[in-house]
Amino acid sequence: MNPKRYTRQTRLQGFGEAGQQKLAAAKVLVIGAGGLGVPVLQYLSGMGVGTIGIVDNDVVDLSNLQRQILYAENDIDQPKVKVAKQKLEALNSEIEIIPFYTFISTENALEIITDFDVVVDASDNFPTRYLVNDACVILKKPLVYGALHAFEGQVSVFNYQGGPTYRCLFPEMPNPEEIPDCNENGVLGIIPGIIGSLQALETVKVITGIGETLSGKLLLFDGLSQSQQKIKFGLNPHHLKIKELQKSYEFSCATEVKSIEAEDFLEKWKGEDIQLIDVRNPEEVERQNLPETIQKDWKNIPLNKLQRESSKINLQKPTYFLCQSGIRSIKAIRLLEGLGIQGEFIDIKGGISAISTIAATTKHA
Repeated sequence: MNPKRYTRQTRLQGFGEAGQQKLAAAKVLVIGAGGLGVPVLQYLSGMGVGTIGIVDNDVVDLSNLQRQILYAENDIDQPKVKVAKQKLEALNSEIEIIPFYTFISTENALEIITDFDVVVDASDNFPTRYLVNDACVILKKPLVYGALHAFEGQVSVFNYQGGPTYRCLFPEMPNPEEIPDCNENGVLGIIPGIIGSLQALETVKVITGIGETLSGKLLLFDGLSQSQQKIKFGLNPHHLKIKELQKSYEFSCATEVKSIEAEDFLEKWKGEDIQLIDVRNPEEVERQNLPETIQKDWKNIPLNKLQRESSKINLQKPTYFLCQSGIRSIKAIRLLEGLGIQGEFIDIKGGISAISTIAATTKHA
């Protein structure tokens, strides 16, 4: 370790060489290399965290560049973990970056997380948050949490030194109807940078023991008013008793929604007479369109127009619903069922994000 690199932080009283050695010996897993993950990765790499794992299955898209400033235009269509590894190791050659080009799932979560000391949840969906929380409880790993919505963000630290877990704050996963969709509502580019930086700070505090962490406290940040508040919450010992992962972390629904994996849908689309309803907004479709080979019987009916334009759906055909990540497609099916419209409706898990990942994986295999 070159001491000159870290001199601005090693001279800090209470941190010093001992704190730097703790960072160098630490292994941190960052789940998600998007808006939150990018500032986490940049600061932990720059500060000298010795080993950093990155879990992400996405590729760089033009729409990412407004907030994910690790990436550039010439990185578009490249796997984020591949680009991140190259750029972070160029920033700091003394550290090791371990990429995992995959979803975090019930099949791999425990295996991946077990080798790391601290986990940073920089994901953007509830199923992943609950899965990662449960895995961290089982493996007794501290979890640094962040979340975004429009001009606001949240940060906390879970499962730290016997403290509260994510489920102590949010015991049950919400239904899809209760979840705001970032593709519809958006996020101001700087907000992920602020929240991700706060996550990086909490991670450093957990590793080195300096300061007071946000364990048992949820920090709420409002970018429009430049205000912060903290909400205290306590430990429910019941949530420390998790011994194994659930079989599934899909959204819980009052009525079951039939679904299909994106890869299986693509195979089915090749040879069967089915239709695809894309419930994204037109600007999203323009920004990230489907491959030409799967536009045979495709209609774009945004979710907010679905009720009045439902007559455009051919109810005699199996109908597959697509959105950006799989939230609005479930909402669309439940909306139609609530209106009493009967048909064979199937949700495509993971939406266009999953389809694009399959295309990119095939391209880079």
